[in-house]
Amino acid sequence: MDDLDRRIIMATQEGLPLTLRPYDDVAKTVDADPADVIERMKRMLDQGIIRRVGVVPNHYALGYRGNGMTVWDVPDDRIQELGRKVGALDYVSHCYHRPRHLPHWPYNLFCMVHGKDRQSVEEQTARIAAILGNTARDHRILFSTRILKKSGLRLVA
Repeated sequence: MDDLDRRIIMATQEGLPLTLRPYDDVAKTVDADPADVIERMKRMLDQGIIRRVGVVPNHYALGYRGNGMTVWDVPDDRIQELGRKVGALDYVSHCYHRPRHLPHWPYNLFCMVHGKDRQSVEEQTARIAAILGNTARDHRILFSTRILKKSGLRLVA
């Protein structure tokens, strides 16, 4: 990673500019060519220096107020298969494997479900239960009660 890579990271770590041509704007900020900025960001993604570039919508601002983390107890040897099925649903924004903490916490599949209200999250969770069938031995919905700011590692000047 050279100085230009670092400047690109610094210019984009809080998000890309919300403009028609965000990479052009980043290029102006770091005094580089837009094509070079794009190529360098692709390389840094491939190398794992940048984890991802994506949209992070504020679901509360979009009217989704019934958000709940659904947690499932499914067989470990099927978690990849089942996680892919559930993660592909349009109302699931996050789906991942987490370790169990027996005997008190048997859940290993976590899926964030978004809905307009709690009832819609409960209905969507019932659809997930139908997809998982008898592979889901138990589940819970942990409804959000407040918004926590999420951020990854940040470079400082």
